[in-house]
Amino acid sequence: MLTLLGAFLLSSVVMPVLVRWMGARAFFIAALIPAGAFVHALMLTPQVLHAASAPYESVEWIPQLGLNMSMHMDVLGWVLTLIVTGVGALVLLYCRWYFHDDSVGLGQFAAVLLGFAGAMYGLVLTDDLVMLVMFWEVTSILSYLLIGYYRRRAASRRAALQALLVTTLGGLVMFVGVVLLVVDAGTSSIREILALAPTGPIVDAAIVMLLVGAISKSALFPFHFWLPGAMAAPTPVSAYLHAAAMVKAGIYLIARFAPIFAFSGPWRPILISLGVFTMLLGGVQALRETDLKRILAFGTVSQLGFFSVVIGYGTQAAALAGLALVIAHALFKSALFLIVGVIDRQLSTRDVTELSGVGRQAPVLAVTAFISVASMAGIAPTIGFVAKESALTALLDDAQGGSVWGLVALIGIVLGSMLTAAYGARFLWGAFFSKRDAQGERMPDTAWPGPPLGFVAAPIVLAALTLAAGIGAPALDAALQGYAVTATPGLDHAGEAAEGPGHLALWHGLEPALGISIVSILLGIGVFLLTRRTGWERRPRVLPFTAADAYYAVVRAIDRLSVLSTTLTQRGSLPVYVGTIFVVFVAAEATALLASDIDRIQLSAWHTPAQIAAAPLMAVAGIFAVRAQKRYTGVVLVSVTGLGMVALFATSGAPDLALTQILVETVTMVTFALVLRRLPSRMGEHNASVGRIPRALLGIGVGVTMALVAIVATQSRVAEPISTLFPKLAYELGHGKNVVNVALVDLRGWDTMGELSVLVLAATGVASLVFVTHRADLLAATKTLPKATRRATRSRPLVETTDGIRFQTSENRSSPRAWLVGGTNMKPENRSILLEVIVRILFHTIIVVSIFLLFSGHNLPGGGFAGGLVAGMALVMRYIAGGRWELGAAAPTDAGRLLGTGLVLAVGSAVVPLFFGLAPLTSRFWEWELPGFGHMEFVTSTIFDIGVYLVVIGLVLDVLRSLGAEVDRQAAALRSAQDASTPSGTDRPRGVSI
Repeated sequence: MLTLLGAFLLSSVVMPVLVRWMGARAFFIAALIPAGAFVHALMLTPQVLHAASAPYESVEWIPQLGLNMSMHMDVLGWVLTLIVTGVGALVLLYCRWYFHDDSVGLGQFAAVLLGFAGAMYGLVLTDDLVMLVMFWEVTSILSYLLIGYYRRRAASRRAALQALLVTTLGGLVMFVGVVLLVVDAGTSSIREILALAPTGPIVDAAIVMLLVGAISKSALFPFHFWLPGAMAAPTPVSAYLHAAAMVKAGIYLIARFAPIFAFSGPWRPILISLGVFTMLLGGVQALRETDLKRILAFGTVSQLGFFSVVIGYGTQAAALAGLALVIAHALFKSALFLIVGVIDRQLSTRDVTELSGVGRQAPVLAVTAFISVASMAGIAPTIGFVAKESALTALLDDAQGGSVWGLVALIGIVLGSMLTAAYGARFLWGAFFSKRDAQGERMPDTAWPGPPLGFVAAPIVLAALTLAAGIGAPALDAALQGYAVTATPGLDHAGEAAEGPGHLALWHGLEPALGISIVSILLGIGVFLLTRRTGWERRPRVLPFTAADAYYAVVRAIDRLSVLSTTLTQRGSLPVYVGTIFVVFVAAEATALLASDIDRIQLSAWHTPAQIAAAPLMAVAGIFAVRAQKRYTGVVLVSVTGLGMVALFATSGAPDLALTQILVETVTMVTFALVLRRLPSRMGEHNASVGRIPRALLGIGVGVTMALVAIVATQSRVAEPISTLFPKLAYELGHGKNVVNVALVDLRGWDTMGELSVLVLAATGVASLVFVTHRADLLAATKTLPKATRRATRSRPLVETTDGIRFQTSENRSSPRAWLVGGTNMKPENRSILLEVIVRILFHTIIVVSIFLLFSGHNLPGGGFAGGLVAGMALVMRYIAGGRWELGAAAPTDAGRLLGTGLVLAVGSAVVPLFFGLAPLTSRFWEWELPGFGHMEFVTSTIFDIGVYLVVIGLVLDVLRSLGAEVDRQAAALRSAQDASTPSGTDRPRGVSI
């Protein structure tokens, strides 16, 4: 079963390629996967019917949470599997003739439809509730893509979004219920929960939430409106999702838990009341429609209400009848949808007022439709008749035994069955019968081009199975008894517990249920004739609004609320944005602080004498930074606070943190300088809408709140912090003595992985703001140069000069060498020979030091982050000494490659252990004696650290290229343009010097 689930996933991935190669014929191959799963389920029938040996497979997923990828095929899962895979295979075959080879987006459609079949296969077989929720949400997402297949049609997009919002909202509520149920039961295994049958107020709340998910997925009132709107999808989607698969997910959930929850407080009132109302509402609306597909859509809504009442009723007889109804509906409703697709494809219309005489020209199709409608209405000898009579008997017995809910359900189903017969007759009349126009004249027959046999094969097969299942009801009864006996026995006529669930049979004799069924069918035909004569579809609706109107009203209200909130908060003012965030932060955290025991907090003024000097210095620097009138002065004062942290770290026994902090402060200072050089040196006049005192109070409030949160959080622990074990874990698991570095690359490697992703995103964001096209614009420019020049670039580093681009060839290699390459291209007044000499001497030494910090960081202060910052500082020195020309010579590579390579190394070190059956980021340690070098050690987490090293270098290089070299180039281009536009002898306007 798990293998087949993987086959669904893999085949959906390759389907776009197959469709591009084979066209619509690729659906033949796509149908093989669900057909194989169907055959596999049939082969497992003996084991399924013998409950003790029901197939079960399990693979550990998240063992820490007790979650497994478990698959269990009992009778209920077996029935739904046969429906999902069998109907799915026929629908995929049907798609071969429904679509053309050149249909837009056909490859994506085939992949998504096959993926949806796989998700449904997993949903009905999984034994883990959390996995069920995951499959549930996957079906919602994939159904969105399928319903929105005609992406250029507004109706299709609107219907897809509506279905997604409704089913996802229900799924989220259901997930909360799943969490409550799993926590209360102590397990996420469905089999174990069914065995435990938990009760209590928490379980009752979980039941309500589970039912919200079920009724939203199965389109019960008040969430029924999304299903008729989803008829904007291609007909194969409607035949599969809305007849055999997606809408059955909610019914499956009800059927799965009805045996243990049916007699819990909220279960029957919710399902019977909503189910009966939905059945009547859908039936009435189906009689008003003129589109064949929408007639079936509202009929499906009505039938889903029917199923939820019967299968959710919870007795053994109702469970048997309900499961038979699910099988019957999958067969007859899929066939009817596919028949509508044939009519629509052949005639380009589904309007009953435009169709006439099709039945005489397509007798096979008409007979197929009649068999399917007969099953829907409950006419012998179809499976629909067998299931409907069994359902009426189950509810009639319970009602006669004194059950009030049984009586309510019985009355509702009888009325609903009458409407079912009515809209079934309307469908047959609208699709196949001859009609008369407004003057009473007989309309000419609609021209019928005969469809290919393969196009009508799927509905014919389904109709044949409808008859076969009805005639072979005893065999079906034997197969379904295994599910029925899991429910609670119902009542008999005397109000006593019934003996067993009863049996499915084509003939039970002259029973009350048979008479009720015949009367409801005759009344339904009468209702159809009456509504046709009175023009029911043209009458105004009874209620002034519908559930769909309520949905759109809610959506519009949310839109208005978002506009209002945006208007109040998004005012184009950074102070307003920051102030809003700070006010909310202070309000939320202050509320939490007031509820805590602040008076029990114990504090000491200081721990080391260095704190006495550093803390006031940091505070004073922060105050003066706020009052600074010059930008650079403010930056320097802010950096003083960072250097104060360096002192605190260094005197608190954290040299690694002190080293990293001082390097970060240095790089940050350079970044500030690169940004601020394009701005005026002095601050502008501050015209804030909020006065200085309120701003000061808000700042003080944020600072005090943050300090109190930190103090309270650290002193409110209820368990011993895991950090106390870090020194031991770092040595025993990470094989290192530097706790900080081992924590970054081993113990807390996932945190570092996330931080690396943030660094890459930050670098990409900075580059995208500055570069118009690509980070490596200068490198890309070589593609337009002569071939000889391009060959030279492959072996020599690219260097930009004041004249553009040149290369280190044999000619300039023989010229006198400068200390720095870029120095020769700078104006003399901007050069410092002393600085160039110092940088030339120290550059390689600093690079070696950075590599030393990288490899020694596992046991000494350092590591990939610190080493990368040191290497970045070396690049900063080259840029400061020689400008953008020197930066190109020092690092003639794209920063994006360094970022990508580092991220690949980090991710690779996390993924590789999986291939050896280990957890991600598991490290291995080797040690050996190397002649001439002595004792050597290597830890695989060093590879992760190398990735960190490269990402940090890439980040610094990207910042220098973006905010440094590229800004310099743009400024130079601007000056050149100004010089070219300034008449000779005229002074050029003065601006900011770069």
